[in-house]
Amino acid sequence: IPRKPAPAIAAPRAIVVDYTSGRILFEKNSRQRCAVASTQKLMTALCVMENGNTSRKFTIAKSDTWVVPTKLGIQPGEVYSRRTLLGALLVRSGNDVARALARSVAGSESAFSKVMNRKARKLGMKDSNFLNPHGLTAEGQYSTARDMAICARAAYSSRTLRGIMNTHEYTFRFSNGKTKKLENTNKVLKKVSYCNGMKTGTTRASGRCLVSSGTLNGRTAIVVVLGATSKTIWDDSEKLLRWALERPPAR
Repeated sequence: IPRKPAPAIAAPRAIVVDYTSGRILFEKNSRQRCAVASTQKLMTALCVMENGNTSRKFTIAKSDTWVVPTKLGIQPGEVYSRRTLLGALLVRSGNDVARALARSVAGSESAFSKVMNRKARKLGMKDSNFLNPHGLTAEGQYSTARDMAICARAAYSSRTLRGIMNTHEYTFRFSNGKTKKLENTNKVLKKVSYCNGMKTGTTRASGRCLVSSGTLNGRTAIVVVLGATSKTIWDDSEKLLRWALERPPAR
């Protein structure tokens, strides 16, 4: 059966890769540098995972909360494990959580960005420069669809991160015992039964961004869509994911 040509998408930049082999199945302006917003929290999560024990607890500092929305609302003096905060980082995209995790790993946000960039180089991400752990717009901070696909493959290979990103609803327990139900920001999780996660992002500079993954009949694909609009982001991502996995594989 011949392979169906890739669907037309509205987003200016995208890439589809086979998770196992890393083979590129589709790309559109995939090397164009741009802001990628909160999708770069995948890199933040990778760097936290590589920094030792995620059950280690630490205390929230005042500076962790100096950030604009989206915030989870953690407070100075509260104590959390990195694992608890990773859940809130990837499911609900808390920027205060990103700052707290970055500080717990590297002492400061700027020191953590060096950790992110070292990791990016090691993975072979040649067109990325990260300046913060949350993806809020910063001059000189950028990545590409291709680089984010490399980052996504690395994140997907972590069982812990895979489990978190596939969580539809995460119950976050604050230090004082109060809980907050966090719904996953990735709507493709609900729309496509075999979608198993990854990460949303949106700022004025980046437009709507989504890294999504799915597994069907033993094959896993990763789809990166950058610079879309709120009307097109979910459709573009769903179309590419379905195209990648519901057609017969290449001979």
